[in-house]
Amino acid sequence: MKNIVIYIIVLFSIGIEPAISDDGSILSDTLHWYSIIPPFMAVLLAFITKRLLISLGAAIVVGAFLASLNQTDSTIFNTLSNTSGYFFDNITNTWNLTVLSFVIVILAMISVIIVSGGLKGLVSHLLPFANTPRSSKLITAFAGFIVFIDDYANTMIVGSAMRPITDQYRVSREKLAFIIDATSAPVAGLAVISTWIGFEVGLFGDVSQSLSLGKNGYSMFFDALAFRFYCIIMLVFVIISIITERDFGPMAAAEQRAMKTGALLAADAQPATAASFSLVEVANDVRIKARTALIPFFVLFTVLLVGFWFDGNGQQHFQQNWFSPFSLQVWQEVISNIKNSTTILLISAIIGLISAVVISITLAKTPLQSIQKAILIGVKSSLLPIMILLLAWSLKSVCDDLGTGKYMVETLSPYMSPLWFPALLFFVAAITAFGTGTSWGTMSILIPIAIPLAYELDMQSYGLITIISLGAVLDGAIFGDHCSPISDTTIMSSIASNCDHLHHVKTQIPYSLVVAATALLAGYLPAAAGLSPLTSYGISILLLILILFKLGRKIDNSIAKA
Repeated sequence: MKNIVIYIIVLFSIGIEPAISDDGSILSDTLHWYSIIPPFMAVLLAFITKRLLISLGAAIVVGAFLASLNQTDSTIFNTLSNTSGYFFDNITNTWNLTVLSFVIVILAMISVIIVSGGLKGLVSHLLPFANTPRSSKLITAFAGFIVFIDDYANTMIVGSAMRPITDQYRVSREKLAFIIDATSAPVAGLAVISTWIGFEVGLFGDVSQSLSLGKNGYSMFFDALAFRFYCIIMLVFVIISIITERDFGPMAAAEQRAMKTGALLAADAQPATAASFSLVEVANDVRIKARTALIPFFVLFTVLLVGFWFDGNGQQHFQQNWFSPFSLQVWQEVISNIKNSTTILLISAIIGLISAVVISITLAKTPLQSIQKAILIGVKSSLLPIMILLLAWSLKSVCDDLGTGKYMVETLSPYMSPLWFPALLFFVAAITAFGTGTSWGTMSILIPIAIPLAYELDMQSYGLITIISLGAVLDGAIFGDHCSPISDTTIMSSIASNCDHLHHVKTQIPYSLVVAATALLAGYLPAAAGLSPLTSYGISILLLILILFKLGRKIDNSIAKA
């Protein structure tokens, strides 16, 4: 095992050897060792220079150069051509444009709600419940549990709604970003009704068909649910850390800074949204009402559900049974049939923005000039996150062309055995997601490759190892996504909390690593040996409490309480 770890470290750190199988042959003629250079270069440069845009751009250019090595024309010409091609392909991609439009519209909507006093009114109603730093963080976490339908909607809605409250109690932006990030993808990935479920079930269904398992994707999803150790333990960790009010590592320093000095951001912080977004203030002489915020958010969420219902052919169920909209099983089928989730998100945001403008004028009596200014500020504040997302997607395209994910899989797969397979699969998924910045992409790469291998290791049966492996792929992808500075959900968490993106990543990584280690030692390894998942979760809770009290320190929040 020691030799394997050394080999992996050397391989990923230096990258001077091709992937070699046990018999000394190259694993694949189309996969190259240098495919790992662009993503790891982006991560390394980002932490060294603290300039995310420059780091991503440099990694894309290097990746474009590497992609041109296999082409016969001029390398310089192809490098320039490939670089521009990656940007053009991503900026003209319909799905990407829809997501970018959603970011613009939702930030404009939030800006209007702020100017019209909606968030201030909502804060005033929540203050009796959030009257301490701890309770403000607990409410933020529970809000993350409630908005389970989509991770993008979760981060933007919860972050924007709760930021004024956590700011009031001197909760650092880093802590807020962590709570948002740690309750978005894990919750959406676990929820039986979400935009994730159709994707996950579809991948499982394809594998079932190829292996002739006779199982549908949904039943496989539920089989693996008990073994989603990382996601479930992460949610437990969030609650325990909030209740105990203990933090460690860079997060403890950030919380201590915020509590002692009132500085919610570090001195060198560069918030993920434009500085103008933080300057949005309530317009003069408006009527401060919580409804100004609640109604647009309710409209957005309602349109989202209605859109999902019709896009997933829910009307067919309604024709058969008028009470079908109240059936969990029906919603599971509807969500699994959704084809246009991002389009529905955008439509919901547009209608939410329109409703915010109407409510601001009619209910809050906000001047039209103030609303126009707020919309412009919201659009302007979206320019930075749009650039980050475009560069992150372009880097993902580079990784796809170079076969980065497949290279990682083929490099590590020879070392997998039945007992270690789920744990190593979790690790491979994490490394792949970290390097590529996409959990969905990692799942789509690994599930068709790894699950048939698990099936073989399980003596060609749909047994324990195969089921645990299903959960390990999904959770490993989310873990790597949490640690990756080029992940879109991690970027959006920084946007929603108006936090410096690299500071968010730096403070979140130690927590993600602790949860991942706990999931491995108390979850995947013992479960593969036959230990009950309930026992694993019990051990995990005890370990988390021990770690927080051993490594963490209690943050003095007496100033914030006063």
